[in-house]
Amino acid sequence: MSLAVVDSGGANISSVLHALRRLGTEPVFTADAGTIQRASHVILPGVGAAGRAMEVLRANHLVETILHLQQPVLGVCLGMQLLFESSAEGAASLLGLIPAHLSRLPAAAGVRIPHTGWNLLRSVRPDPLSAGLDGEWFYFVHGYAAPLGPWTLATSHHSVDFSAMVRHKNFCGVQFHPERSAAAGARLLRSFLDG
Repeated sequence: MSLAVVDSGGANISSVLHALRRLGTEPVFTADAGTIQRASHVILPGVGAAGRAMEVLRANHLVETILHLQQPVLGVCLGMQLLFESSAEGAASLLGLIPAHLSRLPAAAGVRIPHTGWNLLRSVRPDPLSAGLDGEWFYFVHGYAAPLGPWTLATSHHSVDFSAMVRHKNFCGVQFHPERSAAAGARLLRSFLDG
């Protein structure tokens, strides 16, 4: 197995790489299209603004590379959001693999935006990636969220229900940070690597 972690310009990549190494892998952090294409598994991480991440992917000529990947791909946090068509965050155009628009989480009494902290996962359809994770707690940091749709594997709730895990063909995504989600997060990463 070879694992490429795409350099999308986000911060805090060291925790993702460390979590993957704890699982016995040696990930390659790269913006090289050839390395990404040759990898058996690809992770698209991200922290920050969607528009900025897309600028980095375009500058590195990686948009077409990512869109044509056939191996398992996992988008993490902002990386999951990039799989969608567009975002209300700066009216950003994204990769467009999933035909839906990301919206800002709505304010509500007693609810802080952005959503930062632990939240419960609820599976809505079976999938190898979400197997055994229903009712587990994961760590989230986000102000924008994906709607529910046929792509949704699991939901979470923060003022509204939103897609916490998604799948489109070989592309999966998680809105939370598995690398910061203790044993449940490690199980999810293991499931992805074994898939």
